[in-house]
Amino acid sequence: MSDVSGEPQKQWAGGTCGNVLIALAYLGWEAKPVARLRTGNAADRILLDLKEWGVSGEFVSVARDGSTPVIFERITRGSGDIPRHSFSWRCPDCGIQFPGFKSVLSSVAEEIAQKSGPVQVFFFDRATPASIILAKSCADRGGLVVFEPSSVGNALHFRQAWETAHIVKYSHERLRELPEVNVARSPLLQIETLGEAGLRYRKVLRNGRSGEWIRMEAFRVDVVRDTAGSGDWCTAGIIDCCGHSGAAGFIELKKDELESSIRYGQALAAWNCGFEGARGGMYAIDRETFLQQVSHIFEGGSGLVSDSVAFRGRGNTFVGGLCPACEEADIGKSVTGTDGSTSH
Repeated sequence: MSDVSGEPQKQWAGGTCGNVLIALAYLGWEAKPVARLRTGNAADRILLDLKEWGVSGEFVSVARDGSTPVIFERITRGSGDIPRHSFSWRCPDCGIQFPGFKSVLSSVAEEIAQKSGPVQVFFFDRATPASIILAKSCADRGGLVVFEPSSVGNALHFRQAWETAHIVKYSHERLRELPEVNVARSPLLQIETLGEAGLRYRKVLRNGRSGEWIRMEAFRVDVVRDTAGSGDWCTAGIIDCCGHSGAAGFIELKKDELESSIRYGQALAAWNCGFEGARGGMYAIDRETFLQQVSHIFEGGSGLVSDSVAFRGRGNTFVGGLCPACEEADIGKSVTGTDGSTSH
């Protein structure tokens, strides 16, 4: 919901993992999320959005024992008249807390690992037993494993995820407790994002030691409508450039190739700032315009996008349909007719 532009509320599939996978599908990848959703309107809308962008629902289960997380983003004006976003995990209609994340069962992850063929990349943002099973399966088959945690959570699971991943990317602001976690092995590539200041990275050298941190400035952005999701686009861009040949291809990347991949991710992040919503640009412009704008930014141009943005995607002006409490309340309402009968 935007208090800045006055645009009506939009409802899209999202979350870090959802955004990265849908962005990768947009970039030409075959994306297959693994999720455990709860039956209801929210799950239906997520599946519809995934289908619109060609994302597979093969490993998405929908049942009463699942959970469909919902996050409400609000865009307001901050200091200097710059748009700022905030997130809420409560329904703005009834005030009830939205459902949270529920991990896929380990037994289900084992089945998926056994039935799925070779995978070039496995991306995950939560260190759970199920995600670690899938990450190790991918790594054992030569795939590239990318881990993007927002917090440590369970320290044991976090260490297992960290030591399995080839690439770990995290925000300096959201992972302050990282130095307190003792890990036995460093990822081949470690990326720490620094917001408007860009990012820094370091890679494990051939002698097994971690190299020095290398700083990369962010692209200049002339128009900022929303920064939500820009980190997810950066991740998708890096994977798009580094992941097609799995772990082996990533290991063979030269320094200039690696930095070009990171810069491409940063260009996507800068482009995304010109639209409201974590993936708003996908609904606002066609793919040809997208490619032209990103190429312009990557080649050194500013992140300026058209001031005229007409959304082509679906939108809605209410959120109650995404809240299980509101949904159940609506189902339970009764209306008495003139003949004394009651309909539900």
